[in-house]
Amino acid sequence: MHFDVPITGDSIKLGQFVKLANLAESGGMAKEAIAGGEVRVNGEVVTARGHKLIDGDRVQLGDSTATVSAGVEDDFFDEATANDDFDPEKWRNL
Repeated sequence: MHFDVPITGDSIKLGQFVKLANLAESGGMAKEAIAGGEVRVNGEVVTARGHKLIDGDRVQLGDSTATVSAGVEDDFFDEATANDDFDPEKWRNL
């Protein structure tokens, strides 16, 4: 299975990404998998949880592969700059 995982900012640490991408069920399992040499980054085994990942890096654990998609901004709604025809009450009540 392969999928893209969006992150905010330009980079993320390997340990954080493995958990974020749900490649491991918990942070402890991510730590063990990385230390045990089970995680590959761009095809090479990486055993440092602090390894910095950037946009386009591919992380593999078992049969699953996730690609870092960096620079994604959080969706943010600001009523002050919204279209004047927009009715926020309509959306709040959905």
